[in-house]
Amino acid sequence: MGYQIVYVPIGVGTYHMETAKEQFDASVKMLKEIDGDILCPDEICLTVDAVAAFLEGKEPDLVILQNITFANAAYASEILNRCDCPILLWTIREPVIDGTRLRSNSLTGAYSAANAICQFRGEGGFIHVLGAPGEEACKKEITETVAAAKVKKNLRNLKMSAIGHTPQGFGFGRALDAELMRSFGVKLDAIEARELIEKAKAYTDEECEADLKEAEEKVVGLREMPEKNIRDFARLYKAYKSYVEENGIGAISSRCWPDFFTSFGTPVCMVLSLLNTLQIPSSCETDVYGALSMYVGSQLTGGSTFFGDPVAEDETEGTITYWHCGMAACDLARCDTGAQVGVHPNRKIGPVMDFGCKPGAEATIFRIGRDPEGNFRFFIAEGEILDKPKQFQGTSIVVKTDYPADLIVKETIQTGWEPHYVVIYGRVGGALEKLGRMLDLNIVRYE
Repeated sequence: MGYQIVYVPIGVGTYHMETAKEQFDASVKMLKEIDGDILCPDEICLTVDAVAAFLEGKEPDLVILQNITFANAAYASEILNRCDCPILLWTIREPVIDGTRLRSNSLTGAYSAANAICQFRGEGGFIHVLGAPGEEACKKEITETVAAAKVKKNLRNLKMSAIGHTPQGFGFGRALDAELMRSFGVKLDAIEARELIEKAKAYTDEECEADLKEAEEKVVGLREMPEKNIRDFARLYKAYKSYVEENGIGAISSRCWPDFFTSFGTPVCMVLSLLNTLQIPSSCETDVYGALSMYVGSQLTGGSTFFGDPVAEDETEGTITYWHCGMAACDLARCDTGAQVGVHPNRKIGPVMDFGCKPGAEATIFRIGRDPEGNFRFFIAEGEILDKPKQFQGTSIVVKTDYPADLIVKETIQTGWEPHYVVIYGRVGGALEKLGRMLDLNIVRYE
């Protein structure tokens, strides 16, 4: 999937061009280190016509607009007329303050550009960073913005599926296709759970041998389950996997209880675990926004994410424990246990996953949710995943948060956040915040 990120350095020739050229060369060098495919002009765009010529024929997913020197608002206006995409406004730190001439005046140029952007798009219609090329903080901000812009582009190409209806009392995860398309650009497919159950029942054991072998290579203890449940799991896994492949599905939210226990006799939990391991983000209890949160997290890190309920808080240790019945990705399991298989903690039927998650020095807790008025919002908190054994039957993960854990729990309950969260291996709070701003959503970040 192609991305187009365009760097537009602007200025006027009456400023100190030797300094401007140094800043331009250093900026190009840093941007190419961030992403070698960023499109850069051969020289600074010193006129509005030069901006227009450089942008001709381009359809960027992100514009990095940089005031190499001061430039009036007409430059930004030309970009706004041509480009319907996020804008990163990069202000260069004034390189020399020595009582002589003003070399760049990039900051005043940023005010002019920002004023024009806000007139077109309203407040918050861009991301702003101030820093010289080569500054690590500046490079980090730009790297996060590039990552966020790529995720935004991917969302517009994402097709999700809701498999079955949300259980009674779990409406917080229910999504309308028009809302997903309008707010995120995501397409939503839907299918009844019974359709996949019937599809699974029609497979023979021979048709599912490869799927069963794949599972046995990733989990520990599957053969301890009753033979019927093992075979039914393989059928169900094949049904889900073929549905995903045949329909181009990038993330799913699946109904789980009671149907798969009562109508099929085998849970879907381990099926979702294996799909998560295959980088098909999969939530249970038909939580569409939970699955969407998982997808965003996996796009930013390239790895699996954990989905679960907040079930315990320890203010002394500063931790929150997240848990679910047994659908965590196999590759999140602790090395000393592996992806252990067990039975569902309530229904006592397997196979489900039954392990504690591996530790991680960097973690982000994330949720795409709604406020009491129905507006979408991002929950973001960072910390680390502790080296803890399985906390409860099922799958669990223990996060020590940077912000006091007891206050996170108190405030999120008080403000009506949903009971499902995603734990991402990696500190991606900055990129998530920038993505939220690009999507014009409310952001609640605990740091």
